[in-house]
Amino acid sequence: MSLEPKDDHDHNGWLQEKDLSPVEKGYLSTLMWIDKRFRIVDYMELLENLYYKINLQMPKSHTEQYNLDNKFWYWYPLYSLGFFSLLAYIVAAFSGALLGFYYVPGAAGGATGDPSAAYQQITFIMTDLNFGYMLRSIHRWSAQVMTAAVFLHMLRVYFTGAYKEPRELNWLLGIVLISLTLVFGYSGYLLTFDQLAFWASQIGVEMALSIPLLGEWAAQLVFGGFTPSAATIQRMYLMHVFLLPFIVTALIAIHIGIVWMQGIAEPH
Repeated sequence: MSLEPKDDHDHNGWLQEKDLSPVEKGYLSTLMWIDKRFRIVDYMELLENLYYKINLQMPKSHTEQYNLDNKFWYWYPLYSLGFFSLLAYIVAAFSGALLGFYYVPGAAGGATGDPSAAYQQITFIMTDLNFGYMLRSIHRWSAQVMTAAVFLHMLRVYFTGAYKEPRELNWLLGIVLISLTLVFGYSGYLLTFDQLAFWASQIGVEMALSIPLLGEWAAQLVFGGFTPSAATIQRMYLMHVFLLPFIVTALIAIHIGIVWMQGIAEPH
């Protein structure tokens, strides 16, 4: 399907036959010119089909299901928490990528590694970099909003019974995602290496050491030792920037794909 007639002669004649204003003729001529080169009508049909498929996925509200006059609850606000989590994740990923151009992990401070270099770089971003304060604030708040939205999303799924068969595997995948979200937030929290981050990392070391039999090995692997150091910052940086984004993005894609195949659950 295409907007334009078979050739330019038919195109001009078709426009002349229509009783259209100059503005309408100009609009249609432009649209036909674009469609002839980029086949935009085909993509518009795909978008239309996609819209109807998404609309079919949405659960019916009580007002729609029981033909009530009051349409206040036509859309369930709580059913948007998953999308809200995804949106916050995209904002955090984009702002974090921009911050990556300026942030230097503590291991780059010298031959032996100086963890204070991380804090100095954060100070530079916040005070000297143009729009640096805004950029870091966007990244920080989007990460916090994502954590809260994921938590509320899990509560909504639980209390509406959306974790039940056949959606139990996606529920388990959601538990993995919220756990990785907390690890995401913790690793990013330590990258500033201020006093709060230092003692938060020390608490993490102590928690790792409390693991029976594997405690010392876990502390060495995750934190690079038994006290926070440049090795800790380097490990958190690698986890936060090079490991977790790919894992979380892949799991989110799988999670959304399963929701798309099964549809959004009606409240039980």
